[in-house]
Amino acid sequence: MPRALLIGNSDGIGLALTRLLLEEGWQVTGLSRSPSPCGGAAYHHVVLDVSAPELRETLQALLATRGPFDACIYCAGIGADFAPTDLRPDARVLEVNLMAAVTAATVVIPEMVAARAGHFVVLSSLADELVSAEAPSYSASKAALSSYFEGLALALRPHGVAVTNVRFGFVVTKMARAAVRPFLVTPARAAAVVRRALRRRRIRVSYPWRTAVLVRLLRWLTTWRLRLGRTA
Repeated sequence: MPRALLIGNSDGIGLALTRLLLEEGWQVTGLSRSPSPCGGAAYHHVVLDVSAPELRETLQALLATRGPFDACIYCAGIGADFAPTDLRPDARVLEVNLMAAVTAATVVIPEMVAARAGHFVVLSSLADELVSAEAPSYSASKAALSSYFEGLALALRPHGVAVTNVRFGFVVTKMARAAVRPFLVTPARAAAVVRRALRRRRIRVSYPWRTAVLVRLLRWLTTWRLRLGRTA
């Protein structure tokens, strides 16, 4: 029975993916800041915020008792509205979206390297190509997440470990609060994309392609604005 560790899986894509893997016969361990609606003999859940200081120790304990894991999928992610008088929410966005994922990798990947097997997946965003005045921390955290884990994928190829960066557009979750959400994807559809990525083991998956094209256009427009910009 294959084993998966899902981090940030009590709702949204993580929950949909948990249900999909359980249906396929996986043994799933979940970790999130909220309880999970999933249950059964094949499922184990730990309630913990990924920004908590004990994240590393908790993951090490899960690896020792529930591992080794064939796959680890990092699904946690948050956003924050920009407030010039208080940048603390931005720091939390970077902690949850980036640093906690790196912490998980430092615990799980060395065991995969030792076994010369395993797959680490992060859920990023097509916003990783954008510079955003409305949510600078979100775009920056996803840009760093994508860059680091795609580089890690290349570095780990000779060691038998796959790393995949899945970049989504708008998905029907509590994070999708934009007034305009073109080519909206359901969590179930997004989970199916991640499941396919687990089979194919590609380094980068961008979905849907139409949103990816739109983001490329927005990136060009943003670059043009930055070149014309002035600093105070």
